[in-house]
Amino acid sequence: MYTTAYLIVAVILVTALYFGVRYFARAIGRYRGARTVTCPETEMPVLVEVDALHAALTGALGQPDLKLQACQRWPMKQDCGQECLARLDLASEECLVRSVLAKWYAGKSCVYCGNRFHEVRWIDHKPALQSPDGMLVEWNKIDLESLSKVLDTHFPVCWDCFIAQSFLHEHPELVVYRPWRSSGRGEKRPHA
Repeated sequence: MYTTAYLIVAVILVTALYFGVRYFARAIGRYRGARTVTCPETEMPVLVEVDALHAALTGALGQPDLKLQACQRWPMKQDCGQECLARLDLASEECLVRSVLAKWYAGKSCVYCGNRFHEVRWIDHKPALQSPDGMLVEWNKIDLESLSKVLDTHFPVCWDCFIAQSFLHEHPELVVYRPWRSSGRGEKRPHA
């Protein structure tokens, strides 16, 4: 009799834990990520990040309490009233930075291989950038404040070329360069 009661309680706890973890994962995923929003003070677009954990925790009890975790205008304007949150459409994918970057890559070609970007894969095979001085830059190394400047000055690099060029820069002694030469029959072959 006690065994059945313990089993029922265990099943209820496991089910509640499953749905609780699932809710928090979805809620954090919904609020996570940098977004563009129009600042009420300047009427200019700025990048912001919502405190996803706080929003998910408060949303479990009803309406989520949205607070900014980061803003492009901080630390100078860190004590603002965060009125921009009223303009933030969390359902819209258009305000996510990933969408902004996908639009930036669309129609561009890799600076190394010349292949055009079609669909950007953000989970694996993330594209990168080349700075004006030739350095390779990953997206996670760019802070929100400099994003618009980076988009104006850097060049797109596909994932394949980013990996190859990173290896070349880190281990030049392991790379053998063999330029192509003509075989005389109209085809090009590498030097042996």
